[in-house]
Amino acid sequence: MATILVVDDELGIRALLSEILSDEGHTVELAENAAQARECRERVRPDLVLLDIWMPDVDGITLLKEWGSATLLTMPVIMMSGHGTIDTAVEATKFGAMAFLEKPITLQKLLRAVEQGLAKPAPRAGAATPHPLRLDGNSHEPTAFDDAAFDVGAIVPAAPLALGPQSEQSFELDRPLREARDAFEKSYFEFHLAKENGSMTRVAEKTGLERTHLYRKLKQLGVDLSRNKRSVAG
Repeated sequence: MATILVVDDELGIRALLSEILSDEGHTVELAENAAQARECRERVRPDLVLLDIWMPDVDGITLLKEWGSATLLTMPVIMMSGHGTIDTAVEATKFGAMAFLEKPITLQKLLRAVEQGLAKPAPRAGAATPHPLRLDGNSHEPTAFDDAAFDVGAIVPAAPLALGPQSEQSFELDRPLREARDAFEKSYFEFHLAKENGSMTRVAEKTGLERTHLYRKLKQLGVDLSRNKRSVAG
């Protein structure tokens, strides 16, 4: 797993991203401004940075430029903003950002962007974007971003999220993000527990979590393990 630095002046955003990324097994470092981000980057040398654009002291683009000019952009950087524009995104790529996520950030897009960021080498600082950015899918030119990571489209799907043909469970998305996420995760783990006959070992392998973390997660979500108590040690 990786060390990820989250830089955002909003406490709620930092806490939520930290929780999600920690659940995925990553080590998360937090910074609320550019000064803390500089110190943390020097101290822990993160594998990836999630960097907010609008911050009160030094904005994210300025910090990105600073790291690039000082040859400190040795890790992939994903920019975040609730007020981003196409021009802002293009500017960020010119100074080395590999992706742009618009707030509020969906869980799926966050995890896919992080996965892609960790799989690719950091871009060269100051490198120009090789092709026009495709924001709406209509451009026939190659895009500098993977569509999963760079998308200034709708954040919440119009239809309820369903698990698939193996389940009739659906989810009401008109609720706080954390509640919707917990509801999905509970059904997700219940599905895999039933599929694996309650075997914690097989569910841990299937979901990519350590057994101790998986058990703690199930208790946190209120998943009933009693009906599979004969198999949970499997």
